[in-house]
Amino acid sequence: MSYSQARLERWVESFDGTRLFYTMSGDGPVDFLLCDGIGCDGFIWPYLRPYLEERGRVIHLHMRGHGRSAEPADLTHVTITDLTADWGQVIEHESLEGRPLVAIGHSMGVQVALELCHQFPSWEWRGLALLCGTFEHTASNVHETQMLERALPMLRKAAALGGEALSTLWRRMVRFPLVVNIAQRTEMSPTLTRKRDIERYLEHLGRMKPMTFLAMLSAASEHSARSYLSELQTPALIIAGEKDTFTPARLSEEMAARRSHVQLNVIQGGTHVTPIEYSVEVNQLIRRWLNEVSGDLEAQG
Repeated sequence: MSYSQARLERWVESFDGTRLFYTMSGDGPVDFLLCDGIGCDGFIWPYLRPYLEERGRVIHLHMRGHGRSAEPADLTHVTITDLTADWGQVIEHESLEGRPLVAIGHSMGVQVALELCHQFPSWEWRGLALLCGTFEHTASNVHETQMLERALPMLRKAAALGGEALSTLWRRMVRFPLVVNIAQRTEMSPTLTRKRDIERYLEHLGRMKPMTFLAMLSAASEHSARSYLSELQTPALIIAGEKDTFTPARLSEEMAARRSHVQLNVIQGGTHVTPIEYSVEVNQLIRRWLNEVSGDLEAQG
C-alpha cells in the first residue's frame, strides 16, 4: 500500500470550538505541515505530496470553513492568527512539539507559515518553503492594483445581503465549463495546467460560503509579517512564478531581501499555480533545499 493510500483522517477541536479535519500520511524523521491558500483544500499539493511522504510525515489541515473542517461560529475568527492557532491545536493533539518540522505554504499559506514560525519559536523548525505568496496585505497586490482591497467591504456587504441565495448562485456559477476555460486562459497557463486540477479547485470553491471566503480574504489583507520578518532565522526556500498576478514575484523578492538564510527561485513562465504547472522543477528545488537544511536526515535522491 502506498503512503498516499494510507492517509489517516483525524479531527481536533480548536480554541473556539470549531471542529477541524486533517490527514497524516507518510513516514520519516521530519513532519511537513501543508498550509493551503484561501479557497483551497489541497489542490496545489498532489504532485509534491507523494515525494514528501517518502521522506517524512505529511500533515494537511483543512482550514476552518474549508474542505471537511467546520465553519467557525464567529466569522471574526478567520484571521491569520486564528489559522495559526488551529495549527497549534493539531501539533498539541499529536504531541509533535519536539519533532523536526518544515512548514510549506502556498498563497495565503505563506502568511500562515510565517506566523507559525513567529508564534511558536520553540518548535523544532527545520525550514519554511514559501510558494507563490506574500508576507502582507494580500488583496492590495492582486494584478498590481488596490482595486480588490477597496472593493472588499462592499463585496462583504453584498454577500451578507445575498445570504443562501447568493451561495446557491455561486455554487452553480463555478461549475460552468466556461469558468474552467476562463481560469486556464487568464490566470494560469492553458498548456501546463491540467483540467482536472482546476475542476477540483473550483468544485471546492463552490462549496465554500462567499461570506467566509471574503471575511478570510479581508483578514489576510490586514495581516503583515513585516515587523518580524527579518528576525526569523529558520532557513527558507522562496519560490515565485514570473507571471503570477495574484502575488507578483516582486513580493517574493522583497521577502527574500528582508530575510537571512533564504534561497529565492523565480520560475520563468510560472503563474500563481506554479507548483502544479512546473511540478517537476518545484519538486527538484524543494528536494535539493531539504537535503541542504536537513543535514542530520538521510538525503533522498
